[in-house]
Amino acid sequence: MIPIYLCDDEPAVRRAVRSELEKEILISGYDMEVVCDTGNPEELLGEVRENGKRGIYFLDVDLKDGEYTGFTLGQEIRREDTRGFLVYVTAFGELAFETFRYKLEALDYIVKENPEEMFRGIRRCLNVITERIQNEQGEDTPYFTVKFMDTVRHIPVDDILYFETGGKSHRIILHGIKGNMDFTGSIRDLQKSLGKQFLRVHRAYLANVSHIRELDVRDKKVVFTNGEECFFSRKVKNELVRLLDLNLQI
Repeated sequence: MIPIYLCDDEPAVRRAVRSELEKEILISGYDMEVVCDTGNPEELLGEVRENGKRGIYFLDVDLKDGEYTGFTLGQEIRREDTRGFLVYVTAFGELAFETFRYKLEALDYIVKENPEEMFRGIRRCLNVITERIQNEQGEDTPYFTVKFMDTVRHIPVDDILYFETGGKSHRIILHGIKGNMDFTGSIRDLQKSLGKQFLRVHRAYLANVSHIRELDVRDKKVVFTNGEECFFSRKVKNELVRLLDLNLQI
């Protein structure tokens, strides 16, 4: 779940932006949630520090705060979340160039003047963010993107223990640190897309090698870091032993 933070000192604007965000999240099935809605920059920063996850930030520029403007708040956010998505929502369109002067790498700059244009900009930003996260799969920030029921989920690859073929044809069960889910797919396709971090340990299982804690050679089972187990086939035993030795050395 990607957290969304909203900071604007006008309550009416905050309500309107939050309402549009929550409506679009529901309609499009985005794996996102508004976790902070405030006019207080310190409150937002406290939430960011506590959460510790990559987030999306909708910020006003002209905050009525003695310490922060939207730009200096953006700088503080960048110190905590270097890869978060900054979006400025403001009445001052002519200040857009300031985001470059502050080196904030803002995703977008939305002007409040026309509510319909503002809402269209919000929807555009959420769509762009979703596409960027999907494109990052297999790059320097690996996420596994999957449609679960009516929701698109973005799961950090490092949170995945293993994949298992389900009881029904073309169904896959994802076993993760934070729970399981099933979806339509194939082990073969997953193996190709996820790369060397995952090993086909059995015709029914694709394991994240970084989460393998030990091998039960007698019962031919892989034991994962959370205690879960899956079977491995005899032909991958030597490869598993080699990978486990490498992990222990690191």
